[in-house]
Amino acid sequence: MLAVEGQTGRGGTSLDEPDRPGRDGKAVSSRRHADRARDVATGLTGLSLQSSVEPFLRVPPFPGSKAPVFARRTPPGEPASSDDGIDSLIEAVRRGRVGGSYWGCQPTIPSQSYVLVRVRDSGERARRLESVDPEIPVVLWCDSGVSQGRSSERPTRTVTGICDPWHLLGGASAAIVDSDDELCLLAVLAGVAVECVGPGAYAELGGIASASAVADIFRRYAIDPFTYFDPYTGDPISFRQAVEYCSFWRNLIDSNRDIRAAVGFAFWKRPTVEPLLWSGVNDTAFRARRSSLAKGDAVALWRARTSPSAIADLERRGARLVEVEDGFIRSAGLGADCIPPLSIVVDRLAAHFEAERPSELEEMLQNHVFSTDVLERARELRRLIVDSGISKYDSGRHSLDRRVEHRLHILVPGQVEDDRAVISGGGGLTSNLELLKRVRAQRPDAYIMYKPHPDVEAGHRPGAIPREICLSVADETVASEPISALLDLADEVHVNTSLAGFEALMRDKPVTTYGVPFYSGWGLTRDVGPVPSRRTTRRTIDELVAAVLLLYPRYLDPVTGLPCPAEVLVRRLAEPQARRREGIVVRFRKLQGSCRRGLAALRRAQ
Repeated sequence: MLAVEGQTGRGGTSLDEPDRPGRDGKAVSSRRHADRARDVATGLTGLSLQSSVEPFLRVPPFPGSKAPVFARRTPPGEPASSDDGIDSLIEAVRRGRVGGSYWGCQPTIPSQSYVLVRVRDSGERARRLESVDPEIPVVLWCDSGVSQGRSSERPTRTVTGICDPWHLLGGASAAIVDSDDELCLLAVLAGVAVECVGPGAYAELGGIASASAVADIFRRYAIDPFTYFDPYTGDPISFRQAVEYCSFWRNLIDSNRDIRAAVGFAFWKRPTVEPLLWSGVNDTAFRARRSSLAKGDAVALWRARTSPSAIADLERRGARLVEVEDGFIRSAGLGADCIPPLSIVVDRLAAHFEAERPSELEEMLQNHVFSTDVLERARELRRLIVDSGISKYDSGRHSLDRRVEHRLHILVPGQVEDDRAVISGGGGLTSNLELLKRVRAQRPDAYIMYKPHPDVEAGHRPGAIPREICLSVADETVASEPISALLDLADEVHVNTSLAGFEALMRDKPVTTYGVPFYSGWGLTRDVGPVPSRRTTRRTIDELVAAVLLLYPRYLDPVTGLPCPAEVLVRRLAEPQARRREGIVVRFRKLQGSCRRGLAALRRAQ
């Protein structure tokens, strides 16, 4: 499987446009996620509560998520967890850095080692600190509004609210913690000596606890009291599987922690994109003023919807631009119809379709060593996608008859001619008609089927070829047939940079590329376009699928609103009820597209 002080950080507090409607049509407050996080911290998941109240592993409060059941108290008399190998479970928790509010903020901590203190009673806290060397810095972690006790001359940094305990323990040489606080257990797991204050479940961990004592307490308070459930299916899972889910969520959150703003995101995309860019406690700053950014701040950028002047301003300010684009399994519907994406890709080097410079995806395909487990997942995911007829915008199996006998059937997918993938990755080829002509030159006797891009056919984007001109080169225009059925029918697929070429490779179809798509140059395609010489590694289809669909993108489960592994979204899209109810924005965009198609037809008839 898979803020400097307190809760607020830079970015996201300076607003310059009105609230936008959320998925339920109501106004979305700019502070809704931080409020929810505070409620979670002071209610169900607060570290200061009795350890017996909360499960050790918890789901982060992702924006817009529906908080599925992840853990229930194991009824008395029911067998304890069947997981064996307690040491390996402890190591999995330690390696994943999960448990506690692991999604919390990561305030600045001293560069030298310090003592971390989390004691509710201010008098007791002051007494304990009297025995600490006054030259050693102290990091005091308090609940919001808690008195810090009498002041002293020692260097002390105070943090409040929801924080990542693993971050705070990372530079600590020792910890002083209430014995009923799970931070005691986390400190021991992190290798930090802990002084336990007062009575409580974790009092035995004080001083130098033996490995057997740690294992016993870990089982008694972290494993045995709760049964865990798959957040996406509701099925019971092992403690180890629950750790893997938490590690998955933590890795996503950690990858977003340096993002200070998100620019160019249409309001209708934000509800599904926000959980995938969420950095823990703070809101995703879709509306931060550029003037609030400092040199070196990372900015998530949807470049196609950002003006050149805004991009130039960000570059002048020294912002690090992080490219965000639709994922390769996007949704059951078109982005041009304002159907929000359920998958995105985030790249700190370049957009994945740029040919002139390497992206993170290209570097992964060039250098990564894929594990056996990941390759097995890739094989199963490919089988599920092909069997379900899933493509970037749709799903469902259909069967088409061959058009003619004894002729090679070639599918040529058109693209949006002003799309960045065409302009940046087409190797100078930006015309759908020119692509068709080149395919005909390559295969003069073939039966060529041309499929217009869905956004072009919907009337939203440029790239249409008049029917009579198209049929002077191609044998048939296949606008309404599902792409998955056409891929099954075709003997070969010829593309500029279309994702349909990758989808064809997953179906073991020969693919010829005329531009430089991300999947060209790895030994799986016949490449006519100018593939960069830096692509030297030969890859298998399972390695390509592992990189492109498992490791590179981010996915959102449309049912729970949680970030999820690829397999979860693919299974959701394969379900008959995968299509969402269309909102007013989607219906308007479809009507707008219909009007544009009608006007274009009238102009051609004149």
